[in-house]
Amino acid sequence: MKIYHNARCSKSRQGLALLQDSNKDFEIIEYLKTPLSEKELTDIIDKLQIEPIELVRKNEAIWKEKYKGKNLSNKQIINAMVENPKLIERPIVVNGDLAVIGRPLDKIVSII
Repeated sequence: MKIYHNARCSKSRQGLALLQDSNKDFEIIEYLKTPLSEKELTDIIDKLQIEPIELVRKNEAIWKEKYKGKNLSNKQIINAMVENPKLIERPIVVNGDLAVIGRPLDKIVSII
């Protein structure tokens, strides 16, 4: 199991605490310190079973300034998140072939 974590985000910290309390083995990936590759992010999106745009934090200044209102392909959206990891919703928990965005936290419980 893996958690894609941003320590500055309260929801991400809550998701991490939930995993720690579960006593399951998991890996913490601080994706701001260790950015994801295009392939890694595409794999996560596939496991989430969502469109790339659904993983974007649309209220981030970077999104509003550089991407909002543009007609972007899925590949362009993924590349925007690879280049600007702050745009990625968090936390993301992956367990095998299943993944969830941990908002609300109950979603994490569903795949532990």
